[in-house]
Amino acid sequence: MFTQGKYRQRIGTFISMDGLEPQRVVNGGVGSKRYRITFKGPGGHSYSAFGLVNPMAAMSQTVVDFYKLQVPATPKTTYSASVVSGGTSVNSIPNEVFMEFDMRSEDPGELAKVEKAFLAIVHASVEGENKARSTREGKVEADIKPIGDRPAGSTPATAAIVRIASGVIEKKGLKPNLASSSTDSNLPMSLGIPRSPSGRAARAAGRTRWTNGSTSNGVTASAACRSALRSFSQPQARNDRPT
Repeated sequence: MFTQGKYRQRIGTFISMDGLEPQRVVNGGVGSKRYRITFKGPGGHSYSAFGLVNPMAAMSQTVVDFYKLQVPATPKTTYSASVVSGGTSVNSIPNEVFMEFDMRSEDPGELAKVEKAFLAIVHASVEGENKARSTREGKVEADIKPIGDRPAGSTPATAAIVRIASGVIEKKGLKPNLASSSTDSNLPMSLGIPRSPSGRAARAAGRTRWTNGSTSNGVTASAACRSALRSFSQPQARNDRPT
């Protein structure tokens, strides 16, 4: 819709409404990079083939070195080694193992840094294992597969969409809380399209109880949407660039 759709050049504002926090206005998009790394090797019997390279050793070293990375608290940047599988039996050197990794940041520059460092660690771990043990039956290799890519971005607090969402929240007697999150608004924010998710995001109106269609502050979800959409009846230029 935003990059290839017929009307992509005509999108001036994007509003997303979801969540349970009526005062929260999400004007920052937490970007993420995710990988599945499959480490492969010749395998062999744990006794008779002892001394051959082991892809699990390379994978383990990747995790150890990955968790040595220092990342900033602000902008918040995180990483995780999350899913692991592989091997065939307890008495075998595995010929294949894999692990999935997740990296996130509020800032695209910091996300790029941690991603670059991670990939360098993967290559170094493979190289280190091939130097540490015998490769007479073959070397350890890493198959690097991206499995997730969500761009980071932000909409300035001074942007009309954020000010309007905050104004609606203030009208209900609440104090707006600007925040960052990973939502379907990441892409438009990264492209500089003014946007904000409300309710858990600026949901232009307050928490929605879907069981009865009203919010805890007496405003219905439909009324909230109408209020927000009326505020954006005039086209807006894409002049709020992401950071």
